[in-house]
Amino acid sequence: MAISGRFFKHLFSQGVTGRFREGVCGNVATIFALTLPVVVGGAGLGVETSYWYYSSLKLQSTADAAAYAGALEKVQGSDTAAITAAATSSAASNGLGAGAIVVNTPPTSGPNTAKKAVEVILNQSLDRMFTSIFTQTKVPEQARAVALITDASKACDLALNPSASQAMLFSGSTSVKLNGCVVMANSIANDALKVQGSAGLQADCLISAGGVVLNNPVTTVCKSPITQALPAADPFASLPPPAAGNPCKSVNGNKTSQTLQPGTYCSGMSLNGNVTLQPGVYVVQGGMKVNANAVVSGSGVTIFMAGSNTVSMNGNATVTLSAPTSGTYSGVLFYGDRTGTAAQSTFNGTADSLLTGAIYFPRQQVNYLGNFSGVNGCTQVVADTIQWSGNSTINQDCSSLGMKDIPAAQSVAVVE
Repeated sequence: MAISGRFFKHLFSQGVTGRFREGVCGNVATIFALTLPVVVGGAGLGVETSYWYYSSLKLQSTADAAAYAGALEKVQGSDTAAITAAATSSAASNGLGAGAIVVNTPPTSGPNTAKKAVEVILNQSLDRMFTSIFTQTKVPEQARAVALITDASKACDLALNPSASQAMLFSGSTSVKLNGCVVMANSIANDALKVQGSAGLQADCLISAGGVVLNNPVTTVCKSPITQALPAADPFASLPPPAAGNPCKSVNGNKTSQTLQPGTYCSGMSLNGNVTLQPGVYVVQGGMKVNANAVVSGSGVTIFMAGSNTVSMNGNATVTLSAPTSGTYSGVLFYGDRTGTAAQSTFNGTADSLLTGAIYFPRQQVNYLGNFSGVNGCTQVVADTIQWSGNSTINQDCSSLGMKDIPAAQSVAVVE
């Protein structure tokens, strides 16, 4: 019996217990196998959540940079296509990859929809890694940024050329007083804005995308000239050129007094004696010359110089012209063709002369020699380059005469 007892004890301990242990181990292995995906997925979710967060921060930075790049392009006066291209290029260089970009100017939502701003919306989808065992759906991410353009000041004189030396020059014995506005040169040259000789200049500030050279003191409201500034946009970049019409009109050079009608002057305009211009748009397809002792007047007038044709006013002529106060060409007195090549137009006249409105020659140099400005001092000069040798007092607030503000010293900041 003793032997039988030891036998069954041994059998039980080695057989039954072993099989029990094997069963327990099998269950643990089964449970582990079943829960392993959950454990791995949970750990993976933590890792991927960090990755998603990092990716969203990077996407937001990319959107910020793209909006800023688009706004800088807008400052240059570029159209929507160019602004979109600048923003898209920035996003691509910052790693957007296969993501999608939408550019709106102005923004379509938020507090800046009525302001000069650029909105960028980026969308991308991220592949899953560990969490792909639960779903194959990609993780969507979106970032939005808005860059706002702020006008720090307004200009009375703006030289558009991006690189010319002495793009804005005050020389001789000129005396120019600008009230409530600045002088702005877009050139990056070291002497983009220069005051030389005995020229006297008073303005709110002198601003240049390059440098400023002062050979004699100037009077400004700002403490010192602003250099290396953002260039100002062409304020008339979107202004359409007037179409030429038929039949051609002409000036009768034998008359001592005549009244001219709006239309296309195919052989230019040479003005003598007393000449009155009726309100409207004049398309001049040759040179415009105001000869000595001529008396030329007209209100509500816009004169478009087609091609590379120029204006020449004699210093002994009396010229009293004003721009329209409404309509497409509101506030624009002279308009030089953007398709023209380099040329120079000269504005001169007696102390009784008045040019009220904007003198706009984006492809020409304007030589402003006259001892005059406009009604209430409302004259603006926007040209490729400007040389000022006349004596004038110019005021900034001319909105009542149909003239628009010319933004200068603009700044760009990401605000949303």
